[in-house]
Amino acid sequence: MPTERLHRALAQEIRAVDARGSAKRHEPVIVGVLPPRDGFGPRYLLAGQGDRPFLKMNSNNYLGMALRSELAEAAEGAARRFGSGPGAVRFISGTYAPHVELEARLAAFHGREAAMLFSAAYATMIGVIVPLVTSETVLISDELNHNCIINAMRLARPREKYVYRHLDLGELDERLTAAAASGARRALVVTDGVFSMRGDHAPLAEISALCRRHDPAFAENVVLLVDDSHGVGAFGVTGRGTEEVTGSGPADVLVATLGKALGVNGGYVAGSRVLVDFLRESAPTYIYSNPISASEAAAALAALDLLDGPRGRALLAHLEAMTRRFERGLLDLGLETIVGMHPVVPLMVRDTPRTLAIVEHLRAHGVLATGLNFPVVPHGDEEIRFQVSADHTEADIDYVLEQLERFAPDAS
Repeated sequence: MPTERLHRALAQEIRAVDARGSAKRHEPVIVGVLPPRDGFGPRYLLAGQGDRPFLKMNSNNYLGMALRSELAEAAEGAARRFGSGPGAVRFISGTYAPHVELEARLAAFHGREAAMLFSAAYATMIGVIVPLVTSETVLISDELNHNCIINAMRLARPREKYVYRHLDLGELDERLTAAAASGARRALVVTDGVFSMRGDHAPLAEISALCRRHDPAFAENVVLLVDDSHGVGAFGVTGRGTEEVTGSGPADVLVATLGKALGVNGGYVAGSRVLVDFLRESAPTYIYSNPISASEAAAALAALDLLDGPRGRALLAHLEAMTRRFERGLLDLGLETIVGMHPVVPLMVRDTPRTLAIVEHLRAHGVLATGLNFPVVPHGDEEIRFQVSADHTEADIDYVLEQLERFAPDAS
């Protein structure tokens, strides 16, 4: 059946995206990786760019795990033993020994009774929030929470939804008071641990205290859910994320990913045994979707073993040193950033054309960086989100700073 009218409408939407400078579909294709040499970290080869190397300053691979031989060897061994894919959803015939071992290892790493794997952290958030929300639940969310939380809230059917200003605990307090006054039986407070656009983190100790203070007003508790996908493995002396940095103790529900600092693929939730048993029976993105492969689970186990030992501590210490070096360098250049502890280091440009121009300048000089423009961020908050990795060296960091300095004296 002809679809010309549909295509015209879709083409108009695409033109609007291009006009805003927020297109994402022109994806660079990586065709090779060059190992570290001459004091510099790994470089990447892109389709259409010949043998010209590029430095990644826009990767979630915070510890460089994705390139480590231990992970590749573990994945290869599991693939030979179990095959390349699970072949079914888990309750039918898709559960393999590495899945079970990894879940137990993640639970122990986070000091929880149980953990449960999903195909991705995005799928985890949808699979966790939707079943936990009833018609007698109030959902309360930080305004800068990740898109996966926003869409999970759209799919859920709570009694009421509240959004509080970013990190505004006074407004969170007011929302919890209003939720109690509404007669709701359950409140679900959802926050990112580390906020992916800015690199700042939630004050989890204070948020937890607020939840405990309001808890007696709800028949089914105030439940705190933290998505620490950018925190776990990249934040804290031992890589245990925002809970470790803030000393908050364990959140009721912890969601995180294997696809960032751990360098593999997939997401997971950690919490009580009752919670995990309930989600295995009710989370649609778990029940009806294939899991990560056994080889990915084996690689994640190798990443956890490396992280939770002396080599992991050394990687985290180097990551912190490179982050501080880059942050200090931006400030020394007179550029605006949001000072924080996390390896997401934003350069606040606050202008879409200038953001695009700086990103293009960096790419022309072999640096891959991501500009964030409206509607990904609000007008006036346009930025370049730099992400530091343990793969980076001092020479790498200094090179990027040199290119920023060369762009223009008023690059901010």
